[in-house]
Amino acid sequence: MPVAAHEVEVFERARARLEAIAYRLLSSASDAEDVVQDTYLRWQSADRERIETPEAWLTKVLTNLCLNRLTAARAKRETYVGQWLPEPVFAGDPMAGPSETVEQRESVSIAMLTLMERLSGKERVVYVLREAFGYSHGEIAEVLDLTESNCQQIYRRAKQHLAADRRRVAVDAAAARKIVEEFLAAALSGRTDSLVRMLTDDVISVGDGGGVVFSLPWPVTGVVRVARFLRGLVEPSEAKWKMIGGRPTQFAAVANGLPALVLIVGDRVAAVASLDVTTDGIAAVHIQANPAKLERATRQWATFDHGEPLADRQ
Repeated sequence: MPVAAHEVEVFERARARLEAIAYRLLSSASDAEDVVQDTYLRWQSADRERIETPEAWLTKVLTNLCLNRLTAARAKRETYVGQWLPEPVFAGDPMAGPSETVEQRESVSIAMLTLMERLSGKERVVYVLREAFGYSHGEIAEVLDLTESNCQQIYRRAKQHLAADRRRVAVDAAAARKIVEEFLAAALSGRTDSLVRMLTDDVISVGDGGGVVFSLPWPVTGVVRVARFLRGLVEPSEAKWKMIGGRPTQFAAVANGLPALVLIVGDRVAAVASLDVTTDGIAAVHIQANPAKLERATRQWATFDHGEPLADRQ
């Protein structure tokens, strides 16, 4: 059935919300793009005159597609080379979604997306729709074909699984730049204690190179070990530059709602180091350097004003 212009417009109005939901459910920008496109194809072939509430219908279709993807993704990650991290998204990207509330900002952080991997598919759907998008339990129950009481039970269970997570500090572009500059200055100072003061005692550093860019196959933990590791990581080195394709230009940005050090080589994003800043200090550094997971970040980087590069201390 041909899609009328107003019906295309209905879908396009929903696209940003659908992308934001799919990204939170899948932790993958590329997979989110695919399921949104598949949702459009279902919309295109549906008997649209019989759809009373397009938003609810589209959300249900998208959610079911995501649930199918989650099952396949978990199996794929069992053979993933090295450590796995979600794809980063910059502030301003529709996939970053709403950020007015603490819950909305929390739901898109790299730490929370990683933590949500421990949830079942339905737990993740209920948690994301409730926390990040304000859906009622009744609405979520209709999406998942559950009873409202069952939906409430699943939500409580998901909250319990995620209860250990800490509150993060909301930042804008100016605050992010200041934090990243302080982080770099401490890491390059030659004094481990300068960096230690910025980190929590149980800080963790995780890197994802996808087997393409070298990264440690295990997390680095403990404040002193992480500080030493990060000092070595940011020190100028021709070998490191060669690994990512050239000498990078450094920028500060907001990625997944938190400060991030962005390395640009040529016209592409070569790495994004997200600083998980909590009220206690930097609790984690997540370094995404897998080129396959930086394609959308590279496209988005080219579309917005990312400010001046950080002072070159290399």
